[in-house]
Amino acid sequence: MVEKNEIQARLPQAFKGLPLGRLEKHSGKVRDWYSLGEERRLLVTTDRLSVFDRVVGAVPWKGQVLNELSAWWNRQTADIVGNHLLSVPDPNASVVRLASPLPVEVIVRGYITGVTSTALWHRYSQGERKIYGYSFPEGLEKNQRLPEPIITPTTKALPGFHDERLTVAEVVEKGYLRKDTWNRVMEVSLALFARGSKIAADAGLILVDTKYEFGLAPDGSLLLIDEVHTPDSSRFWKAKSYQERLGKGMEPELFDKEFVRLRYTEVGYRGDGELPALPDSVWAETSLLYQKAYELLTGEPFKPGSYPVGPRLAATLAKEGIEV
Repeated sequence: MVEKNEIQARLPQAFKGLPLGRLEKHSGKVRDWYSLGEERRLLVTTDRLSVFDRVVGAVPWKGQVLNELSAWWNRQTADIVGNHLLSVPDPNASVVRLASPLPVEVIVRGYITGVTSTALWHRYSQGERKIYGYSFPEGLEKNQRLPEPIITPTTKALPGFHDERLTVAEVVEKGYLRKDTWNRVMEVSLALFARGSKIAADAGLILVDTKYEFGLAPDGSLLLIDEVHTPDSSRFWKAKSYQERLGKGMEPELFDKEFVRLRYTEVGYRGDGELPALPDSVWAETSLLYQKAYELLTGEPFKPGSYPVGPRLAATLAKEGIEV
């Protein structure tokens, strides 16, 4: 694992550009992608961190954790559903097959938690008992495990708009997906969550909730796309101290980007207006959490690679006849 002082030494560095000037580039909040032709894309994870639906800073080596951990999870779940991964030519980059993203993302929740206005716990604590089409019993406590995992679908976000929260029934009723496709997505999502929960438990972690994104391959088959079970796409808690802290009304120990979100809420920020400054120690601690999550889940030591994506990627692409 990278030492804290080495992390802090990297914090002032801006994310440098890739040597891919001849390729068509598209940028998202936390990743970039390049068209490679022949139904392939190069996905590049960056160290940018997004919370409150905006980029708030950079976490050293976060991009590598997301890229390599997603690739690892794809291998652990390939028997459940196919995925878009083709190769990992660099610690921060993957070559993936082109897929048409479905217009609905799937959130699977195993616990009642959250701090934002749309969070499951926030709505429950305000007196709602019918949320996302599910009926919830009286007497639930914050961060308590749900009787069984629930699915809360959402539309893919458009620039300038927050996601539209849907019930399971509305996905079909509003024409987002055919019933057979949606039934398959729900079946696969619950199977993925069950596999993820088992692996997390074996690693001493709790998989609290997670987001899955699916697409269709050119032949129409369902593919798991985007990142999978990373500290950005999933919420993880430390299992050993969970019950003790729950009994004391304390927040669970985190292994995900919620660590940063909570640091902002502690100083009164809720997502609107100018971002308050956080100490460098927060970003260094976040990097260590990401690396530790990687090591616990995979059982392998985290080995920092090129920073950022560099010569090895260019050499790999050149072997495939792609000029950069």
